Amino acid sequence: MAATLIAAWLVGSQSARRRQWGFGWFILSNLLWTVWGWHAAAYALIALQAGLFALNIRGGRKNEAGAHGTEPVNPDS
Repeated sequence: MAATLIAAWLVGSQSARRRQWGFGWFILSNLLWTVWGWHAAAYALIALQAGLFALNIRGGRKNEAGAHGTEPVNPDS
């Protein structure tokens, strides 16, 4: 839970570098929640984390592209 809160704090930053770190923290939290879900036989939690992992990869890539000026970051896409 702490990793998820740290990630949310960092992703809310105006700094592209901090946002990138936030997506890394979100990925760490996805892995930790997946381990917990496996331990607790909470397979819906594992499925949720797989979906959130994919969204975090997408968000990290879009943040990185916007930070390097190759593509504007559009929050609606």
